[in-house]
Order: sequence, then structure tokens, then C-alpha cells
Amino acid sequence: MGRLVTVATCALNQWALDFQGNLDRIVRSIGIAKSKGARYRLGPELEICGYGCSDHYYESDTLLHSFQVLEKLLESPATQDIICDVGMPVLHRNVRYNCRVIFLNKKILLIRPKIALANTGNYRELRWFTPWSKARQVEEYFLPRIIQEVTGQETVPFGDAVLATKDTCLGAEMCEELWTPNSPHIEMGLDGVEIFTNSSGSHHVLRKAHTRVDLVNSATAKNGGIYIFANQKGCDGDRLYYDGCSMISMNGETVAQGSQFSLDDVEVLVATLDLEDVRSYRAEISSRNLAASKVTPYPRVKVNFALSCPDDVAVPTCMPIQWRYRSPEEEISLGPACWLWDYLRRSKRAGFLLPLSGGIDSSATACIVYSMCHQVCLAVKNGNADVLADVRRIVNDETYIPEVPQELCRRIFTTCYMASENSSQDTCNRAKLLAEQIGSYHINLNIDVAVKAVVGIFSMVTGRTPRFSVYGGTSRESLALQNVQARIRMVLAYLFAQLTLWARGMPGGLLVLGSANVDESLRGYLTKYDCSSADINPIGGISKTDLKNFIQYCIENFQLTALRSIMSAPPTAELEPLVDGQVAQTDEADMGMTYAELSIYGKLRKIGKAGPYSMFCKLINIWKEICAPREVAAKVKYFFRMYSVNRHKMTTLTPSYHAENYSPDDNRFDLRPFLYNTTWSWQFRCIDKQVNAL
Repeated sequence: MGRLVTVATCALNQWALDFQGNLDRIVRSIGIAKSKGARYRLGPELEICGYGCSDHYYESDTLLHSFQVLEKLLESPATQDIICDVGMPVLHRNVRYNCRVIFLNKKILLIRPKIALANTGNYRELRWFTPWSKARQVEEYFLPRIIQEVTGQETVPFGDAVLATKDTCLGAEMCEELWTPNSPHIEMGLDGVEIFTNSSGSHHVLRKAHTRVDLVNSATAKNGGIYIFANQKGCDGDRLYYDGCSMISMNGETVAQGSQFSLDDVEVLVATLDLEDVRSYRAEISSRNLAASKVTPYPRVKVNFALSCPDDVAVPTCMPIQWRYRSPEEEISLGPACWLWDYLRRSKRAGFLLPLSGGIDSSATACIVYSMCHQVCLAVKNGNADVLADVRRIVNDETYIPEVPQELCRRIFTTCYMASENSSQDTCNRAKLLAEQIGSYHINLNIDVAVKAVVGIFSMVTGRTPRFSVYGGTSRESLALQNVQARIRMVLAYLFAQLTLWARGMPGGLLVLGSANVDESLRGYLTKYDCSSADINPIGGISKTDLKNFIQYCIENFQLTALRSIMSAPPTAELEPLVDGQVAQTDEADMGMTYAELSIYGKLRKIGKAGPYSMFCKLINIWKEICAPREVAAKVKYFFRMYSVNRHKMTTLTPSYHAENYSPDDNRFDLRPFLYNTTWSWQFRCIDKQVNAL
């Protein structure tokens, strides 16, 4: 009697609507799983079309092409003699579902629709799909003709069922269903399901990995069983980075861990486990067995196939391991770097251009690009032929082999220090030294001629010449002059991105990188259409506090000593005139609040769902040792005024890597008005009343 099962899960770098590429990666993963002895293979959520198709799910083409890919999979020799579990959208009785299609030897065993849809934060599944609400019920699904011709089946089971093989029972859940209070694996486990599978499209957020791992392990800790988790990886076309972390767990312990950040397009994780360990674990949990005796049974689809072999006594099984978590600094170093690599190779550009100011934010962005080059060199050294082919195409050299990150940076990364009469020599030197240490092609230029030309046009038309505050001008004049400098830098950044390689006799154009952090975006401390306006921004979802820690990480791990002076310098925009040759303007003084305070405001506003009054009520306790209630009230009011006055800037925010759950990204994550009544009269009166009472 066979008792050892060998199962495989995978993390695939799928791309929305890249049906050919997605098919190739699925077939490769199945081939690897079979070569390692697996009899069951699980893939990520919606892997056939790619998770991030968004409103393309409405198109019949997306359904058609998904079935065409399924046809190729059913016909492929690679899919024979292994149960394949793939994800795709399916239209059943004119209702669109997010489904798993499970097949074996050219026969579809079950189409299992998703029961609980993800519809918070970045997820909008209820916009495109309907949850299956008929618990433990199946219906007949009439297959499209192209599939009927391959399988010889006219209809297949569609609904909430489990698979009964000759030696065990498997049940599927999908992504969000693991996170719900009443996950399907609970009832399935009580009904005798021994292997649970979860296909996910779960994106990276700083410090999130432990939550996901704890959920997977807890799924079998109380009920016993084997849990197989598959996830997408990479950038599939938007702001999110899916961070893999595929894993296999048994009886509450991890037995196989996939990588969290990797440039491998296909990663397959295989484990051999003993079903008798599940059965003996369950046998002594009397409370579980009493509950099992009362459970409503699931429909079972019988499968004439075994996941085990008759003679498997001598086969070694996988033992529990300790999950290795990465620090937030490591996550910043690797996640945005992998996201940038996917964006670069898939956009078919020749590299990046970054306006490098010598401050923390732009320096952190430069370090992420350097980390990307480091990961590329490491992948090539480890024999990743896909990465080597991509990098050769990017640099337009079929013989090139990247060996050190500085040399690769020189080819694909251009940094540009754009000085003005308000820039200090210190920031110029810091930018130059960092560029030398990371190896970027560095440009120094001065924007004063352009600034004076633009202001001169205004003066010629109006007969008035604006002045900075230090020279007797009003705050309106000073702000306008600062904005002109910032916006000219954006125009020059795009000009140099388009033509720098042309001037160097090289083909292609560059992607412009932005470097505004999440806190500045929340406060609106940026000029609309300045250097924060770029093609993409790898740090737009990361706080200033985390960026400072990341800079320290780069000093220690990449030996970038130029970062020490950048770390010690106060953040400044350098848009106002120098005083005795020294910078007088600082970010925190301009903002009227500290970066630490901004992080707290951001978390309370978004994660804590606090309006002005609720934020005040929370902060009078959090800050009771350092601020009187009246001072807290003034701070909260000032934040909400500045936030609401500047909210319109979020509508044009550069697409940023999503890393924080308090991101103010207006595109899909933080949906708010951008025209506010900025007096907040009713809300602020409530605060004032409470202050007076206190």
C-alpha cells in the first residue's frame, strides 16, 4: 500500500495577456515537476492569462485565448501522467468565475470556481468575477468545442467539490480563501481531505511574509494535513510585485520553502511526504474527530490515479525546516530591484535615467538599481540563460556577460545631477561620489540658463519679476520660482532619457526613475510635474524611516561609503537661495512636520481608517508624554489641511512599487476625493470641543 506522495508547487513570473509566454512557463514548470518525481503540480492563480488583466477580463478574447492555451496544455506530452492544476477565467451560464481547472491525461477532472474573492486594498476581484455561492454543490459545465475535441468530454463537473484519488483526497482553495475567517480547508479537513492546495496572486508588502507563512502553517496545525501553496512572482504589468514564497507545509510545520525574490521565471518546489503522518496526527485529536463525525460531506470526483507508488518504503521524506525571513532592508534591496528588472526587460528599453540630487531618496533609488545589477550578475553566474539573453538584448551586445554590477551599471544606468544657483557643492560632490561607487554613467549640468529663460518670458509678458522671500518677495513668488526649477528638471530628465544614448552612439532610450517617498506623497510635499513625475518610482511606497535603514544596509552590505555623508545630511530640496554658501532650506521645516510624524499620520489615516477627529483621539494618548491636547489638535489640523490641499497631486503620481499599506496611491489603492473642503469645519469643531473639555 503506497503511503508516500510527491507533490509540486511553483512560482511563475507570469505576465498579463502574454499567453504564449505564460504557456511556455507553465509547460516548463510541469516538466520540472515530473522530472523530480511529482504526481501532482499546482500553479499560481489565473496563471494562464496572468493575474493582472484587470478590465481585460471583460473581453471575450481573454476567455477565448485562455481556452486555447488550455487546449495546448491538454495536448502537451509534458502534462501526461501527472495531475495538473492550472488557473484561468471561465464563463459558466453567462457568469464569469475565477477558476482552477484540474486535469489528468487529456481529461478535465474538475473546474473549481473561487468562493471568496479578494476585494480590498489593491484587489478588485468583485469587479470582474462572481464568487461561487453554492457550497458543496456541482453543476455540469459544457466545454467549448476546441476542448471537447481534445478530451472527448462534453461536460465536466463545475463547483465546490474535492478529488478522491486511489490513495488520498485533495481539496482546493484559492488565495483569499486562506485569509477568510471560515476557510474551506477547515470543513474539507473534517471531511477527510488530506491534501489542501492554494493557488495565489499575493503581492509583496514590507513585513508581510510572516503573516502568509503563519496562515499556511496554522491551516494544518489544528486539523492535520498537507498544505501546498503556489504564488505568482514578478511584475505582471502594474504597481505590484508578486513575491513568490511558494511553500509546502504538513501538520503545522514548513517542509519546503521557495524563494521570495528571484530573477528565475520558473521556480518549482517538490516534496515527498508520508500520508500516514497526517492520519496518525489526526487520530489523536479527539475534538477534531468529533467535529468530523458531524460534517456535511463534499461531492467527491473519483480519479483512477494514485499520487503514491506501491513500493515506496525506502524513499526519503521531507523533514520540517525553519522559515528564513528577510529583514525589511533586505526586502527593499531585493523586491523593488526585481520589479525594476521585469519592467526594464518587458518594456524593451535600454536602461534607466535618474536625477541624482545627493539626497537620501534619489540615493536610495540609485542603490536599488545597483542591487538590481547585482542580482542580474548573480543570476548569470548561477547559469540563468533567460537573464543572460535579456541583458544582452538590453545592452545590444550578443557576446556580453555581466560579471560585476558596476560594469553593468555603466551600460544601463545614467545618473544626472542638475545644479542651480541654489545647489550646494556638498550635494554635487555626494552625487558624484555615489555615482562613481555604483558605476553609473554620470552627467553634471546646470539649469540656471533655462530657469532664467522661463522666468524672463513671464517678466516680458507681465512686466513683473518674481523674487525669493529672502530677497523681499512674497511666499507666492518664492514658491513659483522653486516650482520652475523643479519642473525644468523634469523636462531635462526626459530629454536626456531620450537622447543620451543617441549622443553616446548607442541605440535605445531610457526609462526615467522618480524618487519621491510615500511620506512626501501623503503630505503632498512635491511639485506637480517635477522630478517626481517619471516613468516609474521604485521607492514611492516606502517610508523615509525605512529608506534611511536601507541606506545603512547598503553601506554595510555593498560597501558604498559615499552614503555615509548622505545619511548625515539633513534632507533638503535646495530650491531656495543659499545663505553664506550653505543650505538654509530643510524638508521638515518646509513641511511643518517630521517624517516620523508623517508615518504615524499615514498609518492612522489609511490602516487605522481615522478621520481628523478619530486621529486626534488616538494621538492624545499616543503622544500624551510629549504633547498637550491643544498641541496635538494643531498638528492634526495642519496635517489634514496640507493633505487635502495637495491631494490633487496624487492623481498624477508616478506609478510606484507598492510596499506600504498606508500608500496614498490614488490609482487603485487609496480611493479618495481630490477636491476637498479644506477647512474641515465640522470635524475641526469636534476636535476643538474635545480640547476645551480636556
